[in-house]
This record gives sequence, structure tokens and C-alpha cells, in this order.
Amino acid sequence: MRVSVVIPVYNEEAALPLVLRELPREHAQEVIVVDNGSTDRTFQVAQAAHVKVVHESRRGYGQACQAGLRIIAGDSDVIVFLDGDHSDYPDDLPKLLEPIRRNDADLVIGSRVLGEALPGALTPQQRVGNWLACRLMGLRFGRSLTDLGPFRAIRRDRLQALSLREPTFGWNVEMQMKALKAGLWVVEVPVRYRSRIGRSKISGTLSGTLRAGFKILLTLARHWF
Repeated sequence: MRVSVVIPVYNEEAALPLVLRELPREHAQEVIVVDNGSTDRTFQVAQAAHVKVVHESRRGYGQACQAGLRIIAGDSDVIVFLDGDHSDYPDDLPKLLEPIRRNDADLVIGSRVLGEALPGALTPQQRVGNWLACRLMGLRFGRSLTDLGPFRAIRRDRLQALSLREPTFGWNVEMQMKALKAGLWVVEVPVRYRSRIGRSKISGTLSGTLRAGFKILLTLARHWF
């Protein structure tokens, strides 16, 4: 089973080297860093790490993920998405891959709610937003999920069939909504979570939190039927 890891980043010069250092390469045959228009040395740091690097000038989390998918090797079986701010624990990767290896899942979401989130790592607005979005998805599809966590793994052919389009914060919600609607086998595994390095571009500001929340709810509404 060949695994490709996509890491979207924006101004993560300090955090990215730690993420790449902690990523267990024996479980990741391909690593792609997508620089989403950074204004610091993130791009140069990624190049120095001897991984695939692509620049995506169109801002947005979904745009960055799509840019990474466009250059993935043709023989990859599983795609993993991992944040580059050092909030996730890259060495939890085998836990995400195990249900797919056992043919027990199509999409595996790393749940920070079921796992160990260090004090302060998840802001109150993140906890409320996660609870609300997952509650609404549960009402729609009858599935109890706990998190919209960014650390996730999905079979490549299943991901391609979903035809994701969301360019910004709604990417993860769209993936979960479409996966449940398509009847994919979606499971969660507990993962660890810590405070990110630097200030969050989303939850670190009121405007970012409001924009993200609005986009998530809009994405939920768009894919409800």
C-alpha cells in the first residue's frame, strides 16, 4: 500500500521542519508540501527537506489540497492530509492507516475529541464548531462523528470519486458529507493534538473564526441534499 502525504502550508517556516522530521517516512512513500503563497521562507525550508514542493498562489485550504493532489504519483493508493503547523502528531500516522490496511475503512478521520488534545490546543470556538457540524451531519446521515480533524487518510480512488470542489475552509466538511452520502466506510481513530506553533490564521482571530464558521455551515447546507 503506497501512501502519499499532502501538507498544505502558509507561513510555517518554524513549524514545517518539525513536522517533516517527525513524519514516519517508512509509512509515507511520498510527501508533498503545498506552499499556499507564504511570505516567509516556508517554500525554501520545504525545498531543503528533499520532499516534493508545489506553489499554489490561489489562497485557500481546499485550493492547496487540490494542488497537492495534482502532482501525486500515479501508483499511490492512499492519500493523507496533515497540517504543517505542528499541532498534529505526525507519528500517529500508522494509527490512521491501520483501518485502511485491514480493509475496514475508506476514510479515516483523526479525532482530536476522542484522543488527547492538550490544554488550550483546541479553542472553545473550535470545540463548539466541531460539535455543531458533527451534530448536523449526524442528524442528516445517522452517523455519530466527533471531529472535522485535518489529519485524515482516504483511499485514492474513493477521493477521486468524491470530486471535491470547496476551495477554502469547507474542504474537510465537503469530504465528510460526500463520503457519508456516497455510503463510504468512514471511521474515526483517536489522535493527539497540541497547540500549534505561531498564531492560527483561522481560530487565532475573530474575523478568521467567523469566516471559517460561516463557510463550514454554508458547505453543510450546500451538500445537505
